[in-house]
Amino acid sequence: MAFSKSAEYYDAIYFAFKDYALDADQIAARIRALQPSARTLLDVACGSGEHARLLRERHGFEVDGVDINPDFVRLALAKNPAGRFQVADMVDFDLGRKYDAVICLFSSIGYVRTLAALEHTLRCFKAHTAPGGVILVEPWFPPGKLTPGHTSVRRAETPAFRIERKTFTELYGKMSRLRFDYEVETAGGVQHFSEMHELGPFTEEETLRAFAAVGLIVTHEAPDATHRGLYVARLP
Repeated sequence: MAFSKSAEYYDAIYFAFKDYALDADQIAARIRALQPSARTLLDVACGSGEHARLLRERHGFEVDGVDINPDFVRLALAKNPAGRFQVADMVDFDLGRKYDAVICLFSSIGYVRTLAALEHTLRCFKAHTAPGGVILVEPWFPPGKLTPGHTSVRRAETPAFRIERKTFTELYGKMSRLRFDYEVETAGGVQHFSEMHELGPFTEEETLRAFAAVGLIVTHEAPDATHRGLYVARLP
């Protein structure tokens, strides 16, 4: 499972370079522009719950979340004790509730891997969206944007540990693969482990068709220097 060993180090790595507060401000602004009275929000593939925390604390949303990784759900719930966070696969889940907004950020949608699974996932999102609600999905890179063999390194340090993560990009047929190699140094010594992440690179046309196939009205905001774009969908 992706991030199965590294969940405890996730925040340290991403806090070092990702502007979660700016993300939350922009997401809140988009939601309120389309649905000014929006109050409830579902964060799908919520990760460690940092976006959820900021959307609750800074923007007043009531935020619930789901993630396939139990460790992430535990971390997210610790940050958001007033919310309902549970383990669920975004391809097929049923919470029995509807929300004013459903979000899926940080390219997590790529983990569904196939177009058939993408449609199932969007159908789940739609089923959990209240009338007049909005769905925001931040995509993974489309085909042709990743360079096979590319390597990058991220480092972070806290009072408890020092971590280095090397990322190796591979392409396997239509699938993009990221191999994360970790080195973690603590007072108890140094450990090494690796994780493999597989994400489906969907074209803009394929993604728009998937939204339309489940009966959603969608627009696509093109990527820029800092973001991978955004799909903004409404119920008809």
